[in-house]
Amino acid sequence: MARPTRIDQELVQKAQILVAQTTDLQALREAQSILLPALHGTTLEQTASLLGVSRATVHRLQTRFRAKCRGRFVAKCHGGHRRVLMRLEDERAFLASWAEQAKEGGVLVVSVMRADLSQRLGRPVAASVVYRLLARHGWRKLAPDTRHPKSDPQVQEDWGKNSPKRWGPC
Repeated sequence: MARPTRIDQELVQKAQILVAQTTDLQALREAQSILLPALHGTTLEQTASLLGVSRATVHRLQTRFRAKCRGRFVAKCHGGHRRVLMRLEDERAFLASWAEQAKEGGVLVVSVMRADLSQRLGRPVAASVVYRLLARHGWRKLAPDTRHPKSDPQVQEDWGKNSPKRWGPC
């Protein structure tokens, strides 16, 4: 059996005041996430279905409302680099070691970069991590030109006009 929710009366009064005054949907949901279990005895699942959110979101809404009532800073969203392997500065330093080779026109092989990164981190790293790292810093794949820079179109056209029509056996 689940634990019963404990919501103090001061929090319920603040939520009731907020529901009566607010025009913000997010603030209304936060207050309702407190009021429904406190006044009607709903569970997290029931509260979630009434508010149209997930069970985990109900808990987040309650926590955010409690923090606001206590005067704590609350971040609006829970995005960002949650599973970051390196800081952004460390990533730049890692790519700086490869930048010289790339500027000279050398071919960078992702498998070699991946081995270097996994050695630096001390754990295995998927190839997609390296591709995302390169994309995050604006690196992109450069394909070679379709023609040689020293080719002369006029010479190629003359050769085509003056070449023998049939090739004989050697």
